[in-house]
Amino acid sequence: MILAFKRSRLLTFICGGLLFLLSHLSLVAQEPAVPFSVVTIQDISFGAFFQGSSGGTVTVSPDGTRLLSGDMIVANVSGFSYYPAIYELEAEPGTLVFILKGSDTGMSRSNGGSISLQVGDSEPGFPIIVPPSGRIQVRMGGILTMENPQANSSGDYSGSLEVTFIQE
Repeated sequence: MILAFKRSRLLTFICGGLLFLLSHLSLVAQEPAVPFSVVTIQDISFGAFFQGSSGGTVTVSPDGTRLLSGDMIVANVSGFSYYPAIYELEAEPGTLVFILKGSDTGMSRSNGGSISLQVGDSEPGFPIIVPPSGRIQVRMGGILTMENPQANSSGDYSGSLEVTFIQE
């Protein structure tokens, strides 16, 4: 009997201690964190252009301007606009976001040929700080590099940019 009494008293003391701790514990509810997400709003386009007898580059900047260098010729053809890629980031306000640019990639066409595609600059530059709204648009440019008409025949080329957004 004495052993049972001591156990009962010990349980009462422990339960009383827990009740005391719980009565002084305050809970604070916090809104769930905004998940980090990236949505492609617009893919990059380099528009229409002609290549002369040697190579060159076509650059589309984040602000939407296009610059041709080397032996490249502007073609103002209706329906072939040029513009940067646009991504919309959503994250907790104040989150720092860094951009990791992928290596140069090849763009190809169905009848053969390839050209080099390099990820260009971004606007805003990085690190990006997510504003109080929790959303921000990032504009990315790119650079196409062509060697010569024999290696890079005329036509539609397709490929992909590799861009990684890292939140801190």
